[in-house]
Amino acid sequence: MKHSLLFIAATLAVVRADGSGAAISRWNGLRRRLSFQKVAGYEPGSQVTDHCAIDLDQAAIEAQLAIGTPESFANARRIYEEGGHSKSYAELSILTVNGLPFPVAKGTLIIGKNVEGTEVAGKAYEDYVSGVKRIRVQYSTTDIQESYMGEGCQVGGLIQMNTVGCLAREGTITIKEVELAYDYDPATENKNGRTIAGFSKGDTLRMKMRIKSDSCKGCPYDDFMYFYDYYGTDDYAHMWNVAAFDGAKTVFDNGNADFSQYDYAGREQVIKKGTAYLNVFMYVIREFEDALDDCEKECTNCNDGSVHAWDEGVCFYTGSIEGEDAATEDGKLLHQLADKRCKDYRTCGSEGNDVSGTAKLNYDISSLFAVGNFQVRSGNCPAARETTKEIVTKMYVPMIQGAMRYAYKVDELQGGEKERAEGAVFAAAVLPRVHAASPKAAEIIYENLRVGALETDFRAVKEAFESVYDKIGVTCGDVGGLWNDAMHKYYDGMEPCVSTLSTAVETKNNNTLAIALGCTFGALFVMAAAMVLYMRSREKQGDPVFQTSTAQETGAKDMN
Repeated sequence: MKHSLLFIAATLAVVRADGSGAAISRWNGLRRRLSFQKVAGYEPGSQVTDHCAIDLDQAAIEAQLAIGTPESFANARRIYEEGGHSKSYAELSILTVNGLPFPVAKGTLIIGKNVEGTEVAGKAYEDYVSGVKRIRVQYSTTDIQESYMGEGCQVGGLIQMNTVGCLAREGTITIKEVELAYDYDPATENKNGRTIAGFSKGDTLRMKMRIKSDSCKGCPYDDFMYFYDYYGTDDYAHMWNVAAFDGAKTVFDNGNADFSQYDYAGREQVIKKGTAYLNVFMYVIREFEDALDDCEKECTNCNDGSVHAWDEGVCFYTGSIEGEDAATEDGKLLHQLADKRCKDYRTCGSEGNDVSGTAKLNYDISSLFAVGNFQVRSGNCPAARETTKEIVTKMYVPMIQGAMRYAYKVDELQGGEKERAEGAVFAAAVLPRVHAASPKAAEIIYENLRVGALETDFRAVKEAFESVYDKIGVTCGDVGGLWNDAMHKYYDGMEPCVSTLSTAVETKNNNTLAIALGCTFGALFVMAAAMVLYMRSREKQGDPVFQTSTAQETGAKDMN
């Protein structure tokens, strides 16, 4: 329940601010469509249960990494590459001599049966021309997260597969009321079109984040370019994880890491955090940017595609494990990260001064999710762009908190390989943004937290981060200070800084006010001077502006 009213409250605030009949009409139309299950309190406007399930892949990866053996790492890598829980499909061979007897459009309903004879519904994964003999059938999903795939067909690269809801090994499928014989191998040909590795493959990012085209109108995206410019490659996140799986070196322009220096404990950390905080992080941003690309300004009934993309971004930020109200500590993605770090930095609660509960950051971001949804749906695209900027800026905060926390642990608490690895991966997730603001600050952070750093100075790391807060757009209050709960005080040297951003904003506002007042008084002075000159001119002509009346002259004589 802790987030359940955020969407409605935020939306009503927008309506009240607008106050127009059009806004009320948009709200009434929107209210009628709120029928999808909440995502950590957020009300999606489309079905995204299958997208939210990507965190189940993350959980499966982490479970294998924790075992810490060559076999388990190979299993984790297979799940990372092949998925298992999101966008599941069966790759079938059509047994008719001439293949498909007619063209089949993407999304066309396809019906088959599982091994027990129960009906299995799906749809065409993509467009197919007549004569094709291999097709992909994407399994249908539901609006309920707990049973988003019905009985389920979750195979991909998983170790523990669920084939109950998969199509039988052989049989017939029905397309457009025509039965077609097929066969396939359920163990190897039930695959997944959405994987965590796929979020960072070169072609995906190049075409969806960097190269301007009809399918990416807003490319290149600013935040992706920070990472591209820093690392020098589109698939930096994938390259990071592959090198970590291999125990090898990365080959970047900046920010390199040599994972041969780590055993399983260190590599576990850089992989499980790399997949979530490098791969998924950037794809969250991509979905919000995609929503903006498709947003049609001032159009209230033609932005369903944008709303769906926005919903996807929320799902990738949150995941399915968080549930409807985020009342769990088992989440695996960015929402849970913010909740973890708030306990370390005393930034939990709606006021941001508690050490338990939901992060203030998540309260803020959840409200922005709701507002952004309304803005996109109602065609207020410029406002949605500003909302997106606010969301993305806040998403960097837990990365900063994580990097500084592990810098302190390594420096002051004699942290070992695990802590060093965690510091390295948190730094990797935010260094490109810091570098865009200050290459010098980024270099200081990297040298202190990189894999194989000779020494770590937490004060230097903290100072370097704080030097760019105003340029990044975060405040000292957003980040907080590293809290020692046992001593009920901040760790020495890790107290919250004094924000310069709010001071800068206040100074800017004061300067603006001063300029405005100066201009106003200046204009009044000019007008007054002109009036005086005009009056003196009239007096010289014997026709003063103000003349004494006869009554006033008589009264003056009587007084004398």
